[in-house]
Amino acid sequence: MRRRSLLTAALAAPVATAGAVGALQSPAQAAVWSSSDQWGQWTTGAYTLYNNIWGSGAGAQTIWANSASNWGVWANHPNTGGIKSYPNVSYTLGRNVSSMGNVSSSHNVTVPSGSGLAYNTAYDVWGNGHAHEIMIWTKWTSNVGPLGSFVQNVSLGGRNWGYYQGHNGSNPVYNFLAHTQTTTSTVNITAHCQWLVNQGRMPNVRIDQIQFGWEITSSAGGYNFNCNSYSLTT
Repeated sequence: MRRRSLLTAALAAPVATAGAVGALQSPAQAAVWSSSDQWGQWTTGAYTLYNNIWGSGAGAQTIWANSASNWGVWANHPNTGGIKSYPNVSYTLGRNVSSMGNVSSSHNVTVPSGSGLAYNTAYDVWGNGHAHEIMIWTKWTSNVGPLGSFVQNVSLGGRNWGYYQGHNGSNPVYNFLAHTQTTTSTVNITAHCQWLVNQGRMPNVRIDQIQFGWEITSSAGGYNFNCNSYSLTT
């Protein structure tokens, strides 16, 4: 589950420019910004879009964006094991869980269907830099699963979730999987973070990056993942 962080990758990321897509037939051709660079990133206001091809054995991937709320990727990763990428939109909060306020997010996405696909749609919330990782899954294919073991079911933010806890060798990972999968979702991020602290599963960490996107394991043949709308209330 460990991925190269936006903070540490920034120094190595080449400057991405619109038109980096070449002959690819995708929404990227008409977008404000696009990049096929491994660590390609674009900052707009308080948000950063990040291509983030971090896993071994990855194929081609192009990210495009018109804004933080309208963006997507075309990905062609081979049908092999292991997460290849986590293209995402990121916001840095910088508040402790106990005083983070009412942080919530809504999104609407269009995800592909077909053979050769393995992915999840997920928030990735980081605490104390990258010392703690909270993953909130809203939709996924049947051939992927969370890191760690099932602990219990829990109701948070008016929705039911399965909670799984694990460790990736670098940091603990706290996973919430929605009982009802959907491409249109509202998630109360504060509720998840405070539940972990109140249950004694995570210390009162500073919540730093709040990311949303797709963990893609395979997308053989090339598929589009589109974020039609996205908002984050802090």
